[in-house]
Amino acid sequence: MITLTINGRKLEFTGPTRLTDYLESKGLTNRPIAVAVNGSVLRKDEFASTTLVDGDTLEIVRPVGGGT
Repeated sequence: MITLTINGRKLEFTGPTRLTDYLESKGLTNRPIAVAVNGSVLRKDEFASTTLVDGDTLEIVRPVGGGT
């Protein structure tokens, strides 16, 4: 088992997890998002080559429109 912190919540996984697999499981692959792993913002072309391992911290944000 590994533990990841995703958007401030600790979650357990059976083992190292590809970032694209996690995003797909959450329905986020076709949405405009920004992702940071351990404080480093990733380019979209880096998602497929990123594997999340024990202790990693992941932040996922989506743009929100609005204003006056």
